[in-house]
Amino acid sequence: MSELLITGAKIVTEQGVIENGVVHALDGILTYVGEASGWQADSVGPQAAHIHADGKWLLPGFIDVHVHGGNGADFMDSNSKTLDTITRFHASHGTTSMLATTMTATREAIDRVLGEVQSYMERPMPYAQLLGVHLEGPFISPKWAGAQDPKLMVTPQLDWLQDWHERFPQLMKQLTLAPEREGGLEMIAWLRDHGIVAACGHTDATYADIQSAVIAGLSHAVHTYNAMKPLHHREPGTVGAVLTDARISGEIIADGIHVHPAAIKLLTMVKQPHGLLLITDAMSAAGLGDGQYELGGQAVTVQSGVARLTEGGALAGSTLTMIEALRFMVREVGVSVADASRYASGNPARLLGLEATHGSLAAGKQADLLLVSQELELEQVWVRGTNVKDA
Repeated sequence: MSELLITGAKIVTEQGVIENGVVHALDGILTYVGEASGWQADSVGPQAAHIHADGKWLLPGFIDVHVHGGNGADFMDSNSKTLDTITRFHASHGTTSMLATTMTATREAIDRVLGEVQSYMERPMPYAQLLGVHLEGPFISPKWAGAQDPKLMVTPQLDWLQDWHERFPQLMKQLTLAPEREGGLEMIAWLRDHGIVAACGHTDATYADIQSAVIAGLSHAVHTYNAMKPLHHREPGTVGAVLTDARISGEIIADGIHVHPAAIKLLTMVKQPHGLLLITDAMSAAGLGDGQYELGGQAVTVQSGVARLTEGGALAGSTLTMIEALRFMVREVGVSVADASRYASGNPARLLGLEATHGSLAAGKQADLLLVSQELELEQVWVRGTNVKDA
């Protein structure tokens, strides 16, 4: 039996900030989250780990629904060692749950990743927990390829999804596609009917295309503003549809490179309270220095922390971590710590339908916790009540 007690914390909850709070967890589940005055201290076992927070922030663990790799490893090269490397790295930066995100690739390559991730999830996962897979492509638009390989992009192939769903049930959690492509609306409806998030991205969809897609079941937009038809006052495009339709939630890469802080602020304003999600879109170079890397089989050069395709110069994911994204939102965009926490934890949990167990701090939920200093430096990370910060 494992037991954790944290006292003297500034706890961010869905109901507000508790200034002098106590959190208690037993066997990885939160049993008490509240004021110190309401806590029964005599109920703690003698072997409990006790942390005094000294007024530091206590946040729910981050949930990254769009991440490709880190610390030299890529989800497209999935095996047990690769998956340990990625989940360990991002756990050390506050991510306690994530979706293994693929790239545009052949059917066989994606099939292999799905099999490896499913096998990994069937065993105890020691670091950040994989919640499933986010398929980014290959059903996207070559016009907005970004760092994806246009030669491998295909029109939506519903039989591929049906086969994967049958062989890997409940593994696919999100799929990114260009809804304007032939078969796109049919695929979106199928995703909706099978509980998989249908997201637009790498798309040349018009405003009308997105409206039709929403009716079919589209509910999300990946890395908003990036790799999608931009806003124009006579053709609002994909961006205009995402900004103005409350039925669509939107991801943002908050690194000051992919999107200007003013554009992030605009998205924040229109997507309150539950429509904005922080993501990293991190690739294998995250956590490492400048140099030469690879993403989806394409050469990537990282210079001053910015990842771009070596040929053509398109942005190629990021080297961002979730704690850095939260800091950027607070320091550069001007949101509160509580709001930034919701974008990084609560809203991703809602997107995936996991809000009953993940994404916020309340009794009965999973003990995924972050201890963060007043300067927003990450000090401790617990996944299911186990400290993994320096594991």
